Amino acid sequence: MRFETCPWETLFEPVARTTAALARLDERLARSPVRDGFVERQHFADAASALWLEGELVHLEDLVLHDAHMDIRTPTHELTRAHAVPRTRRRIFAQKPDWALSRDGFLALAGRGGATPASGPRSREGEVAGPVKADGQDDGEDDLLAEEFAEIDAVLARSSKILSDADVPGRKEETSRRDRPEPQNGLIYDLDWNEEERLAEWQDVIARTRDLPVVLRGAVLLEAWSDIEVLQHVAWLGPLLVAALLRQEGLAANHLACLHLGAKNIPRERRRARNRSDRLLACLDALHDAALAGLKERDRLVLAKSQMERKLRDRRASSKLSDVVGLVLSRPLVSTGMMERLKVTKQGAQSGRRARAA
Repeated sequence: MRFETCPWETLFEPVARTTAALARLDERLARSPVRDGFVERQHFADAASALWLEGELVHLEDLVLHDAHMDIRTPTHELTRAHAVPRTRRRIFAQKPDWALSRDGFLALAGRGGATPASGPRSREGEVAGPVKADGQDDGEDDLLAEEFAEIDAVLARSSKILSDADVPGRKEETSRRDRPEPQNGLIYDLDWNEEERLAEWQDVIARTRDLPVVLRGAVLLEAWSDIEVLQHVAWLGPLLVAALLRQEGLAANHLACLHLGAKNIPRERRRARNRSDRLLACLDALHDAALAGLKERDRLVLAKSQMERKLRDRRASSKLSDVVGLVLSRPLVSTGMMERLKVTKQGAQSGRRARAA
């Protein structure tokens, strides 16, 4: 990829506009009483948008109930995949800002057990600057993302074997590439897909762009992730890593940018344009739209919080309705059963719901 061929002069204004919007959102969240609820809501919105960009429809209500282990119907494959997004976002946000793009964080999030590209240099921020070599992860690390996809792969493998009424032999050379079970009939994985090489190529982009302005760097990394098609089954991980970069650089220090939601507002013909500069402009617009959507959501939550607190201001000192308000602000959907987990009475839960409706 040659960055020198891009018409940078056409990107200055979008970069400045996007930087200002992201900085304004982060500054407001730094002192906002609804910051925690905002962050949680963004996790769900980003997950639904990630699957939407892949052509799958996942309802926010089903995702929230699945996350609370209160499914009202059997979870679909799409819902299970969507749930991996908020889990991964929470994992990134719970760690130090520089964890996701560090060597260990990158390997853990990508689900790379003991296999990864060959050793290479690190950038000054501690990011993976080139191909790296895994020396084995901590056996006690709880890699939830890898476990979830291992379960999915195992089910699909069993289904394929039953349908074919024959065992599918494994390939030793492929098992060295992944630590999770892999059906080798070519229906689940493209056996010629060299993830190590693709990961190395994207890591090289990380190293080569470290001197660019952070927003422009994020757009370049987003475009490169889509163009290289790094991972087969977790394509949504790239925007999360770029959001982690924005957090690491301090531009979005108080939240994890909802980049899938921003990209959802960009027409597909722009996101998949033939011209690379057009794709970069689309990525910058996605970053800008994500910031604007975040500003609107933050203002809406502040208004909702003030209204609910006004409705509930005569509560007793021992009342837990303030906890109910916090739960309501942190979820797109709240059921009475979810409120009862806070150990409030049914009457209290219904009061919280009425306050929210009002």
